[in-house]
Amino acid sequence: MAPEKIEYEKLIEMAVAAANRAYAPYSKYKVGAALLASDGRIFTGCNVENKNIGSGICAERTAIVKAVSEGANTFIACAVACATDYRCYPCGLCRQFLSEFGPDLQIVVREENGYSIKTIGELLPAPSLK
Repeated sequence: MAPEKIEYEKLIEMAVAAANRAYAPYSKYKVGAALLASDGRIFTGCNVENKNIGSGICAERTAIVKAVSEGANTFIACAVACATDYRCYPCGLCRQFLSEFGPDLQIVVREENGYSIKTIGELLPAPSLK
């Protein structure tokens, strides 16, 4: 059952908390995500780096993998936040990954005075087709 009112501030707070748990010894750029499933559960994720750059994983993909592994596969919103910066948007790979779950998925980004919301369809208007 979908939540009646989306608590965007709570999602941002959870994303920031996840960012603070990130493992980013190389870039020092800590990112967190909080993914709201249509059943009301929230899954968090953080980026986890590796010496082999290509084998690291971003926060958004971590959250989705956790959610899917727990049986959730329809989502309403994904908040993304950096531990220290504002306006932390998903990278191109994550945009493609998020678009798999529908163009209306809301991407919530922390701003200096609140947050902004765009759909993944707005951020990636022409995703790779299935």
